[in-house]
Amino acid sequence: MVNVDTVYQRVLAIANKEQRGYITPLEFNLLANQAQLSIFEDYFTQLNQALAAPGNESEYSDIVKTLNEKISIFKTRSALTYSNGYFSYPPGMHKLGTLYYRPGGSSIEKAIEVQEINPDELIDYNKSPLTSPTRSRPIYIRSTNGIEIFSKPSIVKNIETSYIRGPAKVEWGYVVTKEQALYNASTSNDFQLHASEEIVLVAKILGLAGITIQKQDLMAVEQQQQA
Repeated sequence: MVNVDTVYQRVLAIANKEQRGYITPLEFNLLANQAQLSIFEDYFTQLNQALAAPGNESEYSDIVKTLNEKISIFKTRSALTYSNGYFSYPPGMHKLGTLYYRPGGSSIEKAIEVQEINPDELIDYNKSPLTSPTRSRPIYIRSTNGIEIFSKPSIVKNIETSYIRGPAKVEWGYVVTKEQALYNASTSNDFQLHASEEIVLVAKILGLAGITIQKQDLMAVEQQQQA
């Protein structure tokens, strides 16, 4: 987690140093959420690029391990709800992971993975007894309506999935005292990104606000605040 007040105060300090005026809480909250989503989305682009490149043997500097650590914050799993022929996507889902069936509510160790297919493959799967979907060999198709699972007999419960949720909304909450906005922790929501992203968030928010800043200037402000 990255503290939202720490980021806001650093953004204000740099904006004031550059004589760019005051960034209001409303403006900051809009920019903060945009910055968080941009950094979050970029994880997957970076991961695809890193997986295509040779790795290294270092335990702490391997790019793939680092990105997976950052993404792991958002990994979770959930049981799915069945209604009108479809299982609903889990709330807040960003990317769907592995779908699995737990016969009779059995333990995860005995779960059966449900294989995803394209809609145009369904006819071919049903043609052959070797590929026709059963409870021990279920398949599914995604659509805007939800997840449709095919098996004989039908499966209408005990379906779970792993997935990556999107980051929750960032909010710098405040109370107005003597016409000044003062930080209110009880109504605030911190950034949900990895702690190492703090300086990236400050730079990204400043960039979205149209303030050009060099990395050494960011470090100078951080040192001043620590002092």
